[in-house]
Amino acid sequence: MSERCTEFDEKGCYSWQKIRTVTIPILLSMIMEHIIGMTDTIFLGRVSEVALGASALGTVYFLAFFVLGTGFSFGAQILIARRNGEKNYRKTGQICYASGFFLAIFSLLTLWLIKYFSPICLPFLIQSKDVCAATIEYLDWRSYGLFFVFMTAIIRAFYVGIAQTRILTYSSIIMVLSNIVLNYGLIFGKYGLPEMGIGGAALASSVAEGLAMICYIFYTAKYIDLKKYGFDCYSAIISPGILKKVFSVSFWMMLQPFLSVGVWFVFFIAVERLGERTLAVVNLGRAISALPFILIHAFATTTNSLVSNLIGEGRSSQFWRLIRKITLAALIVIVPLLLVFVCIPELCLRIYTDNMPLIADSINIVYVVAIASFIQIFAFILFNAVTGTGAIKMIVFIEFVNLFIYLLFVWLVVIRMRPSPAVTWNSEVIYQAVTVLFCLFYLLSGKWKKVKL
Repeated sequence: MSERCTEFDEKGCYSWQKIRTVTIPILLSMIMEHIIGMTDTIFLGRVSEVALGASALGTVYFLAFFVLGTGFSFGAQILIARRNGEKNYRKTGQICYASGFFLAIFSLLTLWLIKYFSPICLPFLIQSKDVCAATIEYLDWRSYGLFFVFMTAIIRAFYVGIAQTRILTYSSIIMVLSNIVLNYGLIFGKYGLPEMGIGGAALASSVAEGLAMICYIFYTAKYIDLKKYGFDCYSAIISPGILKKVFSVSFWMMLQPFLSVGVWFVFFIAVERLGERTLAVVNLGRAISALPFILIHAFATTTNSLVSNLIGEGRSSQFWRLIRKITLAALIVIVPLLLVFVCIPELCLRIYTDNMPLIADSINIVYVVAIASFIQIFAFILFNAVTGTGAIKMIVFIEFVNLFIYLLFVWLVVIRMRPSPAVTWNSEVIYQAVTVLFCLFYLLSGKWKKVKL
C-alpha cells in the first residue's frame, strides 16, 4: 500500500519518485543505445570520410523503415498504458502479443524491400559513387537487424506502458557491450573476424540487437506474471478486434515518424550534393546531437506513458503539473550537457574523429546543435504529451505542417543557397520551434480532454 502511495504527490499528480523510477531506466537504456551509434561513428571516423558520410546516409535511410515498426509499437504503447491505468491488465499483454505477430511479418517484408530495392533507388539519389556503394553495403547488413529491432520495440512498449522499465537498462547493457566488441572486430578484422569495414559496423549492430531481444524474452518469462497480463491468451495473436484497435492508433504513429525521417533523409541527400566534406561535417553534427536527443527522448517517453496512465486513472486535472515536473527534470539534466558542448566544442568533436581539419570545420555546427537541442526539450515533451492524450490525428497534422516548412527551408536555403554546414542545421531549430508553438496551442485549447481511446 505504501509503495502505491508514493506514486502520487499531495495533489494527486505523479510524484518525483515515480517520474524518476520510470525515467532513469529509459534514460540509461537510451544512453546505452546511443553508444551503439556513437561507436559506429568513432570507428568509421577513423576509416575514411566516405565511410563516415555513408554511415549517416545509411543510418537515416534505415531509420525511415525502422520507425514504421517502432511507430506501430508506440501506438501499442499508448493503448497498453491506458489499459494499465484502467487496471485492465490482461488487455496489455494481449495488445503486445497481437502487435508482435504483426511486426514479425512486417519485418520480413521490410527486409526484402531494403535489400532488393535500395541498390536500384540509391544511385539515382546519391551523387558520389563511393558514398553510394558504401551506403548500400551498410544497408545490406543492417537490414538483418529489423526483426530483432521490431520484436524488441514491442516488448519495450509493454514495459514502458506498464511503467516497469528496469529491464530496459539490462538489455541495453548487453546490446552495447556486444556491439563495441563486434564493431572493433568486424570493422578492423580483429579477434580472428573478417575485416568488413562499414559492413562490419552494420552487422555488429544487427547481432547486438538480437542479443537484446533474447534478454527481453528471458526476463519476461522469469519475472512477469504471464496470466495477469494476458500472455496466456494465445488467441490474441490473431485477434482481428485487437489488431484493428491497435492499428487504428498505430497507423498514425507509423506515418508521422516515417514522414519525419523521410524528410530528414531528403535533408542529408541535399547536404551530400554540397560535397563529401560537408556531409562528413553534418554527420558529426548528427553524432553530437544524438546524446542530448536521447536524453530528451527518455523524458518524452516518460511523458507519453505517464500522461496516458494519468488519464486512464481519471486524474486529467493534474496534466499540467505533470508536464511542468518532467520539463524541469529534463532541463536540470540536459542544460549542463549543452553548456559543455558550447564551452569545449573541439574536445567534444575529438571523441568522433582525429581529423583536425574536419574538426575545425565542424565547430560552428556544435553551437547550432546546442540551440536546437535546448528548444527540443520543450518540443519533444509537449509533442509526447499530445500523443499521450491519444490525439493522434492532431500529431500527424502538426507533423505535416512542420515538414512542409522543413522542406521549404531545405529547398530555399540548403539547395539554392549552398550555405555552410552550420547554417543547414538551422532547419532543426525551425522544426523544434514550430513544434512547440503548435503543441502549446492545441494543449491550451483543452480539446485533448474529449479524446477517447
